[in-house]
Amino acid sequence: MSVTSFYVTEEPGADPAEVDICTFEININYEVIPTIVCSVCFTLGFIYCFFGYRCFRVVMFFSGFMSSSAAMFLLYHNEPTLNVLGMETKAGIGLGVGVLCGLMSTLVSTIGLLLSGLQLGLLLSLAILVVIGHFHSLTPVWLPVAATLAASITIAVFTLQWRRLFTVIYTSVFGATVVMLCMDYLLGMFVLLDQVYDVLCEVVPHPLCWFNWAITGIWPVMILLGVLVQWRFTANGISHRAPHRKQKKYAEKLTNRESRRRPQTHRRRRPPPLRRYTGDVLAPSYLQRLQERQMGTGSSTCSISTATHTLIDFDYETGSMVPLTAASPVCTV
Repeated sequence: MSVTSFYVTEEPGADPAEVDICTFEININYEVIPTIVCSVCFTLGFIYCFFGYRCFRVVMFFSGFMSSSAAMFLLYHNEPTLNVLGMETKAGIGLGVGVLCGLMSTLVSTIGLLLSGLQLGLLLSLAILVVIGHFHSLTPVWLPVAATLAASITIAVFTLQWRRLFTVIYTSVFGATVVMLCMDYLLGMFVLLDQVYDVLCEVVPHPLCWFNWAITGIWPVMILLGVLVQWRFTANGISHRAPHRKQKKYAEKLTNRESRRRPQTHRRRRPPPLRRYTGDVLAPSYLQRLQERQMGTGSSTCSISTATHTLIDFDYETGSMVPLTAASPVCTV
């Protein structure tokens, strides 16, 4: 693969006004596999940028996958004892860990949102540090590292609090970053990645050409368009909590079915109150006492009932009433 250098050195004795800083000439023999991968990533970047929130589960999976894969890469780089493993073994271990973490972040959305917030803070911090590194030196070392860590943790907490807003921002930023890097590969063979590496290694970065700044300008423009398009159209009326609502509705339906199948236990109803009629009513106990007096078991008294059309209830607890149609004298000796 032959690459034409974009940076033209000034020849001795040449007039500085006549020497261009950069010449835009593309003379690159692309390899097949990296070009195919770059094309796929370019397409995924557009999907991320404009339809990221709609594909929430896929975004959560790739968030966990990329975070774990980057962690495994740093582990292999910093641990020389792992160099005894073959390249295929390292790739297999990294792929397995990445898939496992991706599934975990998909099933537990809190983990996915936390990792997405950390990645969003990292991307924004690196972009700001690269721009600042072209004008000022980033010393001491702990200062940019602390700023990046603080920004990542803060944005991760905000992502857990305002999920929809920061998920839209994360997908737009990540998609725009992927598109920008793919354009940088096609035009400059990852010149922007070299800039980031120089800033992290505390090396004075090489000055960027005008077309490199043009590629960098794609990033904020796509972020703004992605946020507007998702918030106004593609993510409008969609909530990533919809599956939980469906599960709740299904649980309610299942509970209703079980309650219908279950035999209803009838409550023991109280007997209706005794209905009273207008007229003369004598209790059975009172009639029994009258009979005893007629048989001579009672005392020598004479009682005359002169009440007509009067409700008399001497024994309400027995629940039976006998009407008296006419008044009659009753004498007992």
